[in-house]
Amino acid sequence: MSAIAKHTANGANATNLVAALVRAEGSSSHAYTGSFELLAGKHASRNLADAVHHICILHGRHPGVADHAANRTTHDDARSWLIDTVDGFIRERTFLTRLVVAAGPLPSTPAQSEAEAAVNGQRHAIDMLAQSDRAGCALGAALALVLDWHAIRGIVDVAAGRFGIEAPTIAMPSVQETVDLANKVATSLPVERAMSFGAQQLLAQHRGLWDLLEARQLARSDY
Repeated sequence: MSAIAKHTANGANATNLVAALVRAEGSSSHAYTGSFELLAGKHASRNLADAVHHICILHGRHPGVADHAANRTTHDDARSWLIDTVDGFIRERTFLTRLVVAAGPLPSTPAQSEAEAAVNGQRHAIDMLAQSDRAGCALGAALALVLDWHAIRGIVDVAAGRFGIEAPTIAMPSVQETVDLANKVATSLPVERAMSFGAQQLLAQHRGLWDLLEARQLARSDY
């Protein structure tokens, strides 16, 4: 467990905790997401194509994290946020699907079968996390997803520009709305801990994805 997550045991405010987890362990903190090789290098097109294909595997299917969380969250303050998130991901999935088509086939990469197994394992882990019956866990995962999606969407938008697709306005609840909700629903220490766990595990899967994509980029450079 990270040092940030350990603060939960001392009653850390959930707003600060979830946001801090995303800042420290989210996609924007991974070296590959801001790398020249991914965003603008000689082979950026194939690296971005690889990224959007795999992001779509994790979050381009229905039901997703928000759909599962909506079925497992009874807190009144979370209902409208979850409805907006579910509706927003319908539009985000449509955008991802269009982008994957425009990007073309998955780039040929050594050890493709192993990579496919790894990303499918990540997808399964996310599904299980979002279907947890532990109060606050699924919602914590959904909160972290929306916060981290703003960083992921920046990369997706770069890919859209490269592949000639107009990127629509992001359909997710804002960062501030999401952080405000985290504070409202953290009504007890057990719920805070569950939210922290859900958020951290979701972010771990995202970091695992960027690790995989970076490894695939390096494998192609030697291919």
